[in-house]
Amino acid sequence: MNSYHNSFKKRFLDLFLILLICPIAIPLLLVSVLLILVFNGTPAFYFQERVGKDGKIFKMYKLRTMKRKFKNHGGTIHKDDDITVIGKLLRITRMDEFPQIINILKGQMSWVGPRPEVPFYVDVYAEKDSSYNLRHRVLPGITGLAQVEHPNATPNDNLVKLAYDLQYIEKASLQLDLRLFFASFLAVFK
Repeated sequence: MNSYHNSFKKRFLDLFLILLICPIAIPLLLVSVLLILVFNGTPAFYFQERVGKDGKIFKMYKLRTMKRKFKNHGGTIHKDDDITVIGKLLRITRMDEFPQIINILKGQMSWVGPRPEVPFYVDVYAEKDSSYNLRHRVLPGITGLAQVEHPNATPNDNLVKLAYDLQYIEKASLQLDLRLFFASFLAVFK
């Protein structure tokens, strides 16, 4: 496996990027939480179990964007009218993902890596393709090659995204992480 994944450089980049964006992200996050609380009530945060490095389950943090949620095998399903007005704005700007900075600080995630999936979908796709669990050899990311190359993917596209995830795992580097981070950041403003 590519040694970059467990390197000081990758961890340093994760922490450096947090410091870089926090002056902008923290005020935006506070405004987002306030808007959720005022217009949608509590809770402002949403926690969901995801599969991380080495198949370990962790709780991923997000801002709540739904009026109500329905559970289906550990995955959330919804209709467009289940997403709040504030939630739509948060999803378009990707602000709903910012609480995952906590997951990065805890060492459960990285900025860049395969996107963590709910256990139900991991089981489904690992049964369809035995190489699916190879993506759990590294920390999952807020963004990744699959998200940049296939931005509108759904869980139904997991096997398509798998090729990008495995390519990232093999070719990961400081330069690639920076390129994917900034490509994701700029995609929000398109």
